[in-house]
Amino acid sequence: MERSGVITFQGSPLTLLGPALRPGDKAPDFTLLDGEMKPFGLKDLSGKIKLISVTPSLDTPVCDLQLRRFNTEAAGLPGDVMVLNVSMDLPFAIARFCTSAGIDKAKALSDYRDAAFGLAYGLLIKELRLLARAIFVLDRSDVVRYVEIVPEITDHPDYEKAVAAAKQIV
Repeated sequence: MERSGVITFQGSPLTLLGPALRPGDKAPDFTLLDGEMKPFGLKDLSGKIKLISVTPSLDTPVCDLQLRRFNTEAAGLPGDVMVLNVSMDLPFAIARFCTSAGIDKAKALSDYRDAAFGLAYGLLIKELRLLARAIFVLDRSDVVRYVEIVPEITDHPDYEKAVAAAKQIV
């Protein structure tokens, strides 16, 4: 499924591949890779509230700040709220970034292998093979409770709304 008119990059329209998830939808399962190339999936967070931050690439200033901000926010969230960051970056690059940036509360994961997360969550950018900037909050039963797809991928998400959505579920 192709969707246009949802996001732009520096004002130029892009095409997203996959469905448009909405609050109330059951979250699709996923398997990503952590910094050590180990599989990590939705099932690994069973019974937890999930705040999923999605970034195009941690090598860009906005993505860098987004993960750092959610890492800081994660420290103030209850223990049953897990903060994830998903990008198409290689697992080795993610591990290096997290070490140098002191990311210790949020879990950064890679969708580079087959873009299955991007396709399942409707975030794979056809023209760039990167993920659109987005935030999802899933409840303990993996039901989507909050969605933000940032219209211009060089802009920041609404951090306060995303954190408030996660806290509201607790």
